[in-house]
Amino acid sequence: QVQLVESGGGSVQAGGSLRLSCAASGYRYSSYSMGWFRQAPGKKREAVAVIYSGGSPTVYAASVKGRFTISQDNVANILYLQMNSLKLEDTAMYYCAAKEGRDFRLWSGYANYWGQGTQVTVSS
Repeated sequence: QVQLVESGGGSVQAGGSLRLSCAASGYRYSSYSMGWFRQAPGKKREAVAVIYSGGSPTVYAASVKGRFTISQDNVANILYLQMNSLKLEDTAMYYCAAKEGRDFRLWSGYANYWGQGTQVTVSS
């Protein structure tokens, strides 16, 4: 059974940091591209960061580039998102997703699997 379980969300003040984790199981992790997406209330889901199978390339949304870092532990099958210098507009539900292969459609949200999400709330 495939599972993607996010954790690490919470409430933080603007300028603070959080690290999200996504524990993956039930599929061959190394064969998949992985991504973080977010959705704020009333807004469409958007890609935040993606790491393609093989470890590269990594791609970031312009709004988070330089502040967020996507990484993964291929032994433990965990995807991370280090979020620094958080802004109010980063408030959203964050989801991880997996797409088989080195498939650039993942950036558009075409994924085989999705997690349930973890809430990030940034306050002033």
